[in-house]
Order: sequence, then C-alpha cells, then structure tokens
Amino acid sequence: MAEVKEHGESHEEMDKPEDEDVEDTSEEEEDEDEEEDSESSEGEEPKLKYERIRNTLERILNKDAASCMAVHTKFLAIGTHWGAVHVIDHQGNTIEGKEFNKHTTTVNQISLDRNGDYIASCSDDGRVAITGLYENEHDQVQNFDCPVKAVALEPRFSRPNSSRQFVTGSQVLQMHEKSFFGRNKSTILHQGEGPIRSIKWTSAFIAWSNDLGVKIYDVIAKRRITFIKRDHDENLRTELYRCNLCWKDKSTLLVGWADRIKVCVVKERDRRPGDSKDIPNRFVEIVSMLKTDFYVCGLAPLGEDLIVLAYVTEGPIQEDEGEGSRRPQLKVITPDTDDYVCVSSEALSIRGFQEYRASDYHLEYLAEDGVFYIVSPKDVVVARQRDKDDHIDWLIESEKYEEALAETKANEKVLQRHKVQEVGRAYLNHLIEEEQFERAACMCEPILGKNAKLWEVEVYRFAKLGKLNVISPHVPRGDTRLGKALYEMILNDYLQKDIEGFHQLIKEWPADLYDLMTIVNAVQERLQRWPQDQIDPDNRRLMQTLGDLYSYDGRYDKALAIYLKLGHKDIFQLIYRHDLFTSIQDKIALLMEFDNDQAVKMLIENSDKIPVKKVVHQLQGHQKFQHNYLDALFQKNPHLGQEYHALQVKLYAEHDRKNLLMFLKNSNYYPLQVALDECEQRHLIPEMVFLLGRMGNTKQALRLIMEDLDDVDKAIDFAKEHDDTELWDDLIAYSMDKPMFIRGLLNNIGTHVDPIRLINRIKERMEIPGLRDSLVKILQDYNLQISLREGCKKILVSDCFSLMERLNRIQKKGIRVEERQHCDSCHEPILSREFQPTVIVFHCHHVFHEECLIAVNMEHCMICHSKTKGPGGTFTGSPAFGR
Repeated sequence: MAEVKEHGESHEEMDKPEDEDVEDTSEEEEDEDEEEDSESSEGEEPKLKYERIRNTLERILNKDAASCMAVHTKFLAIGTHWGAVHVIDHQGNTIEGKEFNKHTTTVNQISLDRNGDYIASCSDDGRVAITGLYENEHDQVQNFDCPVKAVALEPRFSRPNSSRQFVTGSQVLQMHEKSFFGRNKSTILHQGEGPIRSIKWTSAFIAWSNDLGVKIYDVIAKRRITFIKRDHDENLRTELYRCNLCWKDKSTLLVGWADRIKVCVVKERDRRPGDSKDIPNRFVEIVSMLKTDFYVCGLAPLGEDLIVLAYVTEGPIQEDEGEGSRRPQLKVITPDTDDYVCVSSEALSIRGFQEYRASDYHLEYLAEDGVFYIVSPKDVVVARQRDKDDHIDWLIESEKYEEALAETKANEKVLQRHKVQEVGRAYLNHLIEEEQFERAACMCEPILGKNAKLWEVEVYRFAKLGKLNVISPHVPRGDTRLGKALYEMILNDYLQKDIEGFHQLIKEWPADLYDLMTIVNAVQERLQRWPQDQIDPDNRRLMQTLGDLYSYDGRYDKALAIYLKLGHKDIFQLIYRHDLFTSIQDKIALLMEFDNDQAVKMLIENSDKIPVKKVVHQLQGHQKFQHNYLDALFQKNPHLGQEYHALQVKLYAEHDRKNLLMFLKNSNYYPLQVALDECEQRHLIPEMVFLLGRMGNTKQALRLIMEDLDDVDKAIDFAKEHDDTELWDDLIAYSMDKPMFIRGLLNNIGTHVDPIRLINRIKERMEIPGLRDSLVKILQDYNLQISLREGCKKILVSDCFSLMERLNRIQKKGIRVEERQHCDSCHEPILSREFQPTVIVFHCHHVFHEECLIAVNMEHCMICHSKTKGPGGTFTGSPAFGR
C-alpha cells in the first residue's frame, strides 16, 4: 500500500476541523496513514511517492466533489459536480480571481491549450465555456441542446495566427472555429454512433471515443484515418467503465478501456502506383493489445513503461477495505505485444474509496515533470517519480542503513535532503541500538571523517556504554586529533581492565596524544597495588610499559634500568636510538648476561664511545664474557687490544682451545715465553711446537712432534716450513730406527733433500714396509722434474726465437722523415731545398744531420745516450739509415 503524504500545510494546521465532517475525515486519514506506514515498511521499494493536495482544495472538496481535472506546468484546473471550475496552484491554493462558475451541473471535461492561456469546459447542462486566464478576447460560451460530454482545445489555440479551433462531443463530434470574417463556424466530424464520451487532441490528430470504439481524425488531411473497435465485454457499460485516452507523443495513442489496454501508433503509408486516392496517407498500427485483471481508470506514459490507475474487484481484501469498493491501485507495467509485466503495484489511500466506482477516478499527468495526479471526488493525490533522496528515505525506513550510506556517498552532489554524516550517524544509532558495537566502531571512521567534535560525542557515548575498548582502535590519531582527556580516558580504561591492551596502545599511539606525566603517575599507582617481591605477567608487562613511557618522556636512564631488570629485547635499540653509551658503562656485565652476541657487537662497533680498557675492567670477574669481547675485537682489528693479547692466550686456552693456535699465528703482541709457559702448563703440543718454532728453537719443536705427537707428516711439514739443512739432518737421524718414518721421508723429501742422503743412511737388512713403492715414487718424481726442466727449456728457446724475429721485423721497418722536422742537434730544418744533407735517423726516431754527429760517436743516439748513461745503463737507438 502506498503511503500518501500531505501536500501543503502542516498536519497540525490541517487537523483543525472546520466542522464535524472534517474532523471525522482527519481521524480516518490518520488511522489510514498508520496502517500504511506499517505495511509499506515491508516488501520492495515503491516506484513512486505520493502526496495529498490539501490547502484550499481540501476545503473545496469538503463542500463539493471533483468530476474532472486538467493539469499544466503553471496550474491545475479542477471541475466539480456543482459546475464550477477552480484554477489552483500545485500546492492546492486558489489563484485569486480564477474561479469560474460557467455551468449549473457536473463539469464533464476540461481542456487546456499548450500555453495554458485558455480553459475549455463542458457540462451536462449543454454549455461549453472557453475562458482566458489572462485575457478575454476569445472568451465564449456556447449552448447546445444536449449534454456535452467532452471538449478539446486546439493545442495552439492562444497563438496569434490560430483559427481558434475546438472540438465538442455530444451526440455528434463537431469542430468549431473562427471563419475569415470572425464568425463562428461549426463542422460535424462524426455522428450517428451514440454520445461522444472522451476527446484528446494532439498536434495533428484528434482521438475520440463513443460506445462502439475509438476513432482518430487527421486534422491536416481532414479525414478520419482509423477505427479501433471496442472488444471488451459488452456488459461493462461505458458510463461505469470509461474509455481513457492519452497521447504519449505526437503519434502514439494509449487507450485504456475497461479491462483492455492498447498502444496505437500512427504511421505514414507507403504509396504504391495504382493505389486509390481514397486511402488515407496515414494508418494506425496497434503495437500492444493487453488484457488486464483490473479495470483501467486512467493511464499515462512513464518512459517505456505505463502508469495505470486500476480499479480492482478481485484478489485478497485488505483489513480496512471491508464492504464496498476496494482501494484503487497505481500500477507500473511494461507492455509487450499481447502481455505485460507488472513492475509495481501500490494500493492508494483515497478518502471515501468504499463509495466510488471506476468512473469516479481520473488520472492526469505532466510529462515534463513526471508527475501524476489521481483524482477522486473528494481527494487529489499526486504521484511523483522517486528521486535519490526518496530512495535513501526508503532504505533508512527499511533499516538498510549500509546501502543508504553507500548511496548517499555516491550521489552526494545531487541530494537535497540528505548528507553523508546525517545518514551515517543514523546508521551508527541503529547499530548501537542493536548492540552491534564492533560494527559501529568500524563505521565511525568513514562516517565521521575528520570532524573532531562528532568523534568526541561518539567516544563519550561508547564510554557510557562501557565499550571504550571497542572504539579505541578506530579513534583518530593522525592529522585529526581529539582532546587529550579523551585519549587519557581510554588509556585509563585499559589500565584498569586490560594490561596487555594498555601496553599495545602505548606502543601504537603517538606520545603527544596524551599527557605523559598523567599516564606515568597512573601506572606507578597501579604498580603499587602489587607486592614488591611478586612479578606476575601483568606486573612485568606494566613495568615494561612504564619503561616505554620513560623513554617517550626522554628519561632514558630510568627506562634503561627497567629494561635491564626485565631483560627487555628492545634495550639495545634504546641504547642506539638515544646514544646511551655513557649510561651503560657500569652495566656491561648485565648486558652480556642478557644477550652476549648483541652486547659484544654493540661494544665492538662503539669502541670509541666505550673504551676497551673500561670493558675489560668491567668483565674481570666474567672470563667467558671477557674472552668473547676480546676475541670479537681481535677479529675486527688485531691491533686494537694488543695490550691484552697476553691475557687472551690464557682466555683462549681456557675457553676456546680450538682457536688458540690461530690466535698465536696471527698476533705479534703477546710475550712468547709467557704463552709458552701457559701452553706447557696445559700440555698443548701443537701450540708449543708453533711457539718454539717462532722462538727459533726448531730442534726442540721437532723433537716434540716426533716424540709426543709421533707424526711424521707434521715433522716433514715443519722441516719444509723452516727449510733448514740441520733440521732435515735431525729428522733423518731420528727416523733411522723407525721404518714408518723412513717410508714417510722417502715419499715426501724428494723435492727438498737429495734422497741419496737418506738412502745411504738406512741400515742394511732393515725391513721397511712399502720400500719399493717409495723408491718408485722417488724415481717418478725425479723423472717428473727432468721433464719439467726440458719443457721449460723448450719454451724458453721458442720464446727467444720469436722475440728475435719480432725485433728483426721492427728494425727493418722504414722511418718516415718529413720536411717540417728539425735536427735534434742544431734544430735547423732536417731537409733543405738548396742542398741535400746526409741525414742520420736512429730507431728511437731522433733525426740528425750527418755533420752534426761528426764530432761525436755515431754508434748511438746522443739524446738517448745522455738519458741512459750511468751504472748499468743500456744504449738504445742505433742508426737506422742515412741519406
């Protein structure tokens, strides 16, 4: 059921009754509106919106009853059963001086010209009145001897060159016009088929209906072009089920009669040779012929659809309908050739509908504005196409707030009554009423935007509901800022209820959102509630948060003390970020205990801020940490901690035995004897061998290898490393009673010592495992050496020949001498046109006159000779040729 709103005055003003009848009507209307509100909230969105025209029109209809109506963009003209024609504005107010009482009984039809300057009306009293609204030059009243049921003005009636034509319908269809001499001329266009009940005139065509059907007259050709026969049940009397005509455009006629709808199009006929001249130039094609389950009281176009005012006699009865007639319905249908689709159907709240018949309703429309007027004897309702504002109203009424908000954002520029924030806040109110707090909090940001005042209102509302934890993730903390008190209120709520959430907010929120000292004091007060010796997870998290707050406040020493106590992972970031190296010089051991690797890395990278001496002194009671630090320092730069290398020997021996030898080899700053004593105490043979070798005591070192390690390969490597003849002799002498050592020497000393020296000292009849293989290897090594020497010799000889050939080719090349060159001795031109001196050219490209070199040795260039003269010098640039 469609909701009909009041158009014009407010409810309070219009509810004041003038008499008892008005009071009853108002009460009935309020009851109907309540029922409509309850029913219209369900189902699909209506296509149209409705308003009841009230004001002066309401008072007119309380005393009289509407019988017909004509509409114009400037005004409305309504005819009554008492024979009056009232011209009113679109709000229902009477236009002063525009009430015409030209008839004594029911006004059957009103017609307006296109400009809205003249009104034509007809009545059962046989009168036809044409009245000018702004002039009376062409006013006239004609009396006929029978009731006149229809009248139509020529659309151009008020134009200066118009013939002032109009058509009347009684028992005959007559056209009236002004002749050349200003006399009225009447022409009968049709007669003999009963009364003419409806006439509609468009630019070139006049359509009318009688009891037999609908006909169309071509004004230009001055002939009738079609007859559309009545095809519905003959029992449906024309007096009760009126034929409704409507020109959709200049060539399309809509016909609604009883339970039939036709869409007729006037078309031009294609003339063929031989066609009779009596055939009209135009014809009518019925493009849609529909049978309905209701009776048509009026119809009008709506784009490609049709608006139909329907009188319903079948179907379910509404509670308020009771006995009598049913509510009229306004339907939107999409016509096809022989069927239609009902897009929407809305029952209208019409006053006194129980007493009305189909012929009591009329439908008029303004094509330009898309406005439709439903006329009944006691009521006029306006139907308008719903705009975006109406669509949003319906979405809100249907509690589709999210869709309403999206539509408001998409059409913000064209909306007149709705704003994004208003619709959004209505959505928020709905969500909170439904206790959908999470969704409401999520929607605050897109709805409230950067409006800080609205944000504060919503935050306080969530606070009253005890839901600050829900809205806290969404409160603005960027360019838009709220008052500090609101942020502190949220933080305090978390502090009392959710320690972990409080910690996260402190981490996420910028510190300038709230007063740091206020929050620090609140945290300290909260910590005092726990026993000092009790550290549960919440207590630890709160202490960590307090450390963060101290850090934000610039009190890094206090933050550092808390972090160290808790073993916080961010302690090193804090030190780096705020350059707290001075504050940690007495806390190095604690840092090493917390994270040895990070602490060592930090100390090494910032050795200019924390001296090595300070670190070593701090770690005296922690040898493992001391070793880790000095080892990392040594890896970075072996020269930085050179004064502690003696200490490092002991630390390596104690805590990092595998890397001691590497350290001994790479360092030059430890006392050799101290290191040797430390290794002897721990019987570290490889390290002792290295140290003895470095000290020059190679024999003792070799003895340790032979006796303690019993490793001939290491002994050989040691002898190779030092390459000392006496050391080889000692190794050979020591190996004479050890067959395995002899075998090892035979396999490895071939390139360092003459194997004959070893073989000659081997005792006769000594069994040496693998002796044959060792001797074969010696011979193979010897052959290999010989082959290498021969190969090198061949390569050298080949290179010598190649270089000699190259030198020969170079020396055979010519050297160009040009006239512009000068003698490198006398600096005169080297060539003269008067005489041809002998020229000496050296391979170094220096050029001389022969007479300039007579006094000197000509075997070499004197310039190059002066450059290379000296001990070990060589002469270059022998003479190449002369001329």
